[in-house]
Amino acid sequence: MPESRKDTIEQLYGLIANEEDARVCKDIPEEACREVPRNFFLILASNVLTKLGDLLISPKTVLAWLMSAIGAPALVAWLVPIRESGSLVPQMVIAAWVRRKPVRKWFWTLGSFGQAASVVAMAASVWFFEGYAAGFGIIAALIVFSLARGFCSVSMKDVQGKCIPKTRRGRLGGLASTIGGTATVVLTGLLFWERGDPTIAFYTVLLLLAGALWVIAGFLFAGVQEHEGETGGGGNAINEAFRSLSLLRDDAPFRNFVITRALLLCSALASPYFVVLAQKESDIGWMLGIFLLASSLASSLSASFWGWAADTSSRRVMIRGAAMASGTCLIVGTAALTLGQDLGSVWFYPVAFFVLSIAHAGVRLGRKTYLVDMAGGNKRTDYTAVSNTVIGVLLLVTGGLTALVSMISPVAVIMVLGLMGLAGMFSAIRLKEVTED
Repeated sequence: MPESRKDTIEQLYGLIANEEDARVCKDIPEEACREVPRNFFLILASNVLTKLGDLLISPKTVLAWLMSAIGAPALVAWLVPIRESGSLVPQMVIAAWVRRKPVRKWFWTLGSFGQAASVVAMAASVWFFEGYAAGFGIIAALIVFSLARGFCSVSMKDVQGKCIPKTRRGRLGGLASTIGGTATVVLTGLLFWERGDPTIAFYTVLLLLAGALWVIAGFLFAGVQEHEGETGGGGNAINEAFRSLSLLRDDAPFRNFVITRALLLCSALASPYFVVLAQKESDIGWMLGIFLLASSLASSLSASFWGWAADTSSRRVMIRGAAMASGTCLIVGTAALTLGQDLGSVWFYPVAFFVLSIAHAGVRLGRKTYLVDMAGGNKRTDYTAVSNTVIGVLLLVTGGLTALVSMISPVAVIMVLGLMGLAGMFSAIRLKEVTED
């Protein structure tokens, strides 16, 4: 790399990271510390591109619309569970493979290319088929997409833990969410503003564009300078995976974290029910666009704040995010239960959704930073895989239960999730601090 470009990168990193503490690299080797500025921006750019890709194939909007448009509406219910749990449940087996390699960035790169190929397969299914043939093509591609995403999830935290020091990881995630959220706002306006009902060709192009973003992200991540780390788990991957489950029994701090993370699912699960209530109480056609913008703005405005705060105490970020999520759910549930259509403002639910999205950004950044900081070496890979696998199973179970409760009332779901978030806040209070050694 030319010296002038290297100096520019280091100066920009210095402004972002405020590098004044000589001991900032105390948890990574000296040779890795020299590469931190370059690695920081490569990981940042990769994350931003994949966040944009996620927007373009969102199962809650784009893929759900496609299923209805191609004549396969019955498959819509499978999109979100496959998208989320499909990438989480297999992660103990994936981690057993990842553990064997001293350099793990290639798992993320291959995972990114795998997601790109899956998205292109979705576009091909829509373009060449119709009805349930196209729908099942999308479902099959989404399964492969989720599995590829699992490789990215396991390897990202490990690579980040080896290449980015403590007290800088939170702001990396925060910046990625802020830039990604801002870009999402702009892209949403450019792509959807006054276009009416998009055609199949339009959404096919969106899918291909998303695939291109994942390809670029994969090439950028391949440029990360990752030094060799610990290896282990030379036995059968499945046996190693189940052996990792003993962490839940033997490692009390990790077990408490998994319990807390499970309770904090409330911030993710409650969002769709805010939209459901708004649809029932309002007939304004542009309301869905307002919710999309609210989500993007919440991420862009709050993520950097949460990221910087997580570098000081990721535990306190989880506590604050849980308190906000729980309070918002309980307020919305109580208001909907007592006032119903007499709320008096069409903005009540979008504003509440905006606050909940801010809380969710805090919960996500807090628990991701906490997990990376609480362990090193192979333990970080095992922690990521076991916690994600457990959460993936719980997502399926909790999703099924909330679906049953929602048949009674969406308000009941929101109230239950609010209480769940309250329990998550108290559980987070019990966690130990991990940011400082």
